[in-house]
Amino acid sequence: MAQQRALPQSKETLLQSYNKRLKDDIKSIMDNFTEIIKTAKIEDETQVSRATQGEQDNYEMHVRAANIVRAGESLMKLVSDLKQFLILNDFPSVNEAIDQRNQQLRALQEECDRKLITLRDEVSIDLYELEEEYYSSSSSLCEANDLPLCEAYWRLDLDTDSADCLSAPLLASPEPGTGSLQVAAPAHSHAGGSGPTEHT
Repeated sequence: MAQQRALPQSKETLLQSYNKRLKDDIKSIMDNFTEIIKTAKIEDETQVSRATQGEQDNYEMHVRAANIVRAGESLMKLVSDLKQFLILNDFPSVNEAIDQRNQQLRALQEECDRKLITLRDEVSIDLYELEEEYYSSSSSLCEANDLPLCEAYWRLDLDTDSADCLSAPLLASPEPGTGSLQVAAPAHSHAGGSGPTEHT
């Protein structure tokens, strides 16, 4: 950062505590590791037997190794706290990340809009061609196909009724020169009997 911003007193105190924890943990690791190295050195015989001295050195190594592990875990917790502090308080970085994400989303939106516009134009062209093909092929069909649906069915019923009237047998036909109609009576055959009796 080119210019250091003044932090509030609470944040400044928190950063100082983080710094103190860092130094204490590193010092603890260094001191315990140094003492372990010293314990590994073989010393001259003393009033304490070698077996007792070995047990003491072994116990001391375990304790100091545990101290090193504790200091390492404290450092890992410090790293987590620093990350949380950075996320919650570094507003310029957060705003910059948000701006970058917005730019990416805007670019994606513009690309999608261009693709949708291209797709719309292609669909419009195809639809226009299909309409032209449909209307050019339907012009050769019957005129009833161009009528509304109800009127087309009405005309179809009229045509059917006319065809039925023409196909029905003629029951009465006018004689030329006469004003009356002669009804043609059907001839009946009488099987096994004589014809009609004539009365005088």
